[in-house]
Amino acid sequence: MALGKYSRVDGRKSTNYCSSITFVVFVGVCLVGVWMMTSSSMVPVKDVVDTSEKSESEVKMTQVSKTDERNEDESSGESNANNENQGKQFEDNPGDLPEDATKGDNSVVDTQTGTTENAKDSDDKKTDKSEESKDSNEAKGQNEEKKSEEKPVEKKEVFPSGAQSELLNETLTQDGAWKTQAAESKKETSESSESDQKIGFSWKVCNVTAGPDYIPCLDNLQAIKNLRSTKHYEHRERHCPDDPPTCFVSLPEGYQRSIVWPTSREKIWYHNVPHTKLAEVKGHQNWVKVDGEYLTFPGGGTQFKHGALHYIDFIQQIVPDIAWGKRSRVILDVGCGVASFGGFLFDRDVLTMSFAPKDEHEAQVQFALERGIPALSAVMGTKRLPFPGRVFDIVHCARCRVPWHIEGGKLLLELNRMLRPGGFFVWSATPVYQKLAEDVEIWEAMKTLTKALCWELMSISKDRVNKVGVAIYQKPSSNECYETRSEMEPPLCKESDDPNAAWNVPLQACIHKVPVGASERGSQWPEQWPARVEKPPYWLLSSQVGVYGKAAPEDFTADYEHWKRVVTKSYISGMGINWSTVRNVMDMRAVYGGFAAALRDMNVWVMNVVNIDAPDTLPIIFERGLFGIYHDWCQSFSTYPRTYDLLHADHIFSKIKQKCNFEAFVAEVDRILRPEGSLLVRDKVETISELETMFKSMQWEVRMTYSRDSEGLLCVKKSMWRPKEAVTIPYAIA
Repeated sequence: MALGKYSRVDGRKSTNYCSSITFVVFVGVCLVGVWMMTSSSMVPVKDVVDTSEKSESEVKMTQVSKTDERNEDESSGESNANNENQGKQFEDNPGDLPEDATKGDNSVVDTQTGTTENAKDSDDKKTDKSEESKDSNEAKGQNEEKKSEEKPVEKKEVFPSGAQSELLNETLTQDGAWKTQAAESKKETSESSESDQKIGFSWKVCNVTAGPDYIPCLDNLQAIKNLRSTKHYEHRERHCPDDPPTCFVSLPEGYQRSIVWPTSREKIWYHNVPHTKLAEVKGHQNWVKVDGEYLTFPGGGTQFKHGALHYIDFIQQIVPDIAWGKRSRVILDVGCGVASFGGFLFDRDVLTMSFAPKDEHEAQVQFALERGIPALSAVMGTKRLPFPGRVFDIVHCARCRVPWHIEGGKLLLELNRMLRPGGFFVWSATPVYQKLAEDVEIWEAMKTLTKALCWELMSISKDRVNKVGVAIYQKPSSNECYETRSEMEPPLCKESDDPNAAWNVPLQACIHKVPVGASERGSQWPEQWPARVEKPPYWLLSSQVGVYGKAAPEDFTADYEHWKRVVTKSYISGMGINWSTVRNVMDMRAVYGGFAAALRDMNVWVMNVVNIDAPDTLPIIFERGLFGIYHDWCQSFSTYPRTYDLLHADHIFSKIKQKCNFEAFVAEVDRILRPEGSLLVRDKVETISELETMFKSMQWEVRMTYSRDSEGLLCVKKSMWRPKEAVTIPYAIA
C-alpha cells in the first residue's frame, strides 16, 4: 500500500496530520452547505429558455424557409454564410432590434448568454456567471462590435422606428375628421363578447350546393327562398347568414397554382374554374374558349369581338378628353362579363373595378379574378353599391343588361351618385345604334332621362370594326343646369341624404348636387396620374385631424412614407415571398391606401377595404387613383373562393376578435386566399400567438414571426390541405 509522505508506519499520527484532516472536513462541510443553499436557485439553461418563451417582452423570429432555394449538396460553409445573411435581412433600424433577435431557427435565443437584452423577465432570472464566462462574453462582444463597425449592414425594416412608430401602434389611431361608414349609413353592427382562446381546432369542409364556388352571403339559399320578390334582382344581392360558416371551402378536383400574370390574361387552367357553359354561349363573341387543359380568352366581348384594345382606343379617339391613364384613371365597369375591358385597360395605366352578378353567366367574375383582373360579384338591385359618392372617373357599360330608364331612372341615378363631376358615362348598347322597336323606345327614354340629369351627350359614334355604336355622356361640374330645369324630375336629393352613405342603403331616385366650394371634394378634378397618388388631395385641410392624430395632409404623407419604407425594406425582400407569383392583393384594413400606393410600380393590383366602423377614408383612396370598397368583416366578402394571392392584415384580426366570430373570420381568410398564397399580419402579440396556433392547425406554413414589446408580425403561406371530414351548412343546401 502506498504510504503518505509524512505518515508513520507504526500507526501513530502526527499533530500536523490531524490538523490537516480537520481542515479538510471543515471545508467539505462548508461546500456542502453552500451547495444546498444555492442549488434551489440554480435554473437549467433549458428552463430559462422556456421562461423566456413565455415572457411578454418576447423577441422571437422564425426564419423564412430557404429549402426550395438551396441544393441539398451545398457545403456546410455555404449554408452557414447563407444563414448569416438570412438573419441580417430582417434587421430594423439601429437600436430598434436586439442584435441577435434574428439569429437561430425556430428557437428563442438563450437568455443566459445575454444576447436578447430586451427580455426583461428572463434577465431577472439569470444566474451568476463564472469569471471565465464573463471574460469570454466580453471578448465576444468586443469582437462583434468591431465587426459591426468594420462592416455596416443595410437594415431591413420590419417595424418603423422613431417619429413614425405611432403608425404601427393601433392604440393611437382615432376617427379624425371622418365619420365611419356605419354612421353615414345609419347601420349598427352587432357585437359579441370576446371568446376565450381555443387550444385545439377541428376544421371541416363545407358541404354546400355551390361546392368549390361557395360565397356565403350570395349562396344563402334559405334566405333567397324566403324573398317576397325577385323583380329587382333581390336574389342576386347579399343575404348574409346570422351564423357565418367556420368550415373550409373545398378545392376543385385537379386544382393547381394559378398561371402568373400577364400570361393569365390570355389563358387559365381549366380545372381551376371548370365551367364551360360561358364558352358554349359566348365563344362566338371571343369571351372564352376551351382549349385542352386551358380556358383561353381572345380578348373580345359582346361589343368588341375583335379585341378590347381597339375598342379602348376608339373611345379615346371620339372623346380625346378621356385621356386614358392621365385624366381618367379609376373606372367602374358595369356587367363586365369576363372583364377583358378592364384587363386590357392595364395597358393604358387604368385601374378598373369590374362587377357582375353571380347569375346564369356561369362564373364570369371568377374567370376575371383567375385571370388576374379586378372584379366583384355584385348587382344593381335595390341598394347602393358599396362605394363612396363622386369617386369614379368613368363608368362603362357595354351591353350590361341594366334597365337604366325604368322606375324614374333609379339605377342611372346610382351611377350619377358614384360618378365624379366632369366624369364620363360610356354606353355601348344596341339602343345606341339599332332601330328595332324596343331599342328605339329605350333610346328615347334615355334621351329624356340623361337630359333631366343634365348629362351632356359628347358623342355618338359607330365603331366600324366591331360594328357597334358608342354614346358618351359627361356629368356636369356645376349646379346651374339643375337649378334651371323646366321640370324638377328626378328631384334633387334632400340635404340630409349623404351621397357617401353606401352600406345597406336603399336606392333613391334623386340627384345629388355637385360640390362647388373650393375646399369641397368633387369641386375640382384630381391631379393627373401618377402625380395624384403621392400628393395629399386639395380638400384635405390642415385644420382637420388625421387618423393618426396629425394634421390631415401631414398624416397622409407620414402614412405613405411609412408604407414605402416597410414595403421596400421588409415586404419585398424580407419575407420570402415570390412576388413574381403575386397579382391579386387585398389590404384588409386600408387607411389612406399607403400600402397599395407603395406597390404601384409592381405588377399587382390592390383591393383596399375600409371597414364600415373605421374612419371613412375610402374617398381619399379613390382620389389618389386607387380603388377600394366598404365592407363589414363580420360577414363574408363578395368574391369567389381562391381569389387573392396576398392578403395584408394590419391590426384587423384583434378588432374582429372583439366583435365577431373569430373562427368564421379565419375561415373567410382561408376562403378568399389562394392555395400557396401569403398572408401578412401586423397585430398585437397575443393575437399573433393565437393566429400562429390556428394556422398551424390548418397546415399552413409559418414563414416568419417577429415580436417586439406588444406588437407582432406574422407571415404565413397557405397550403393545399383540406380536412377529410365535412359539415353540412343547411342554409346553403338547395
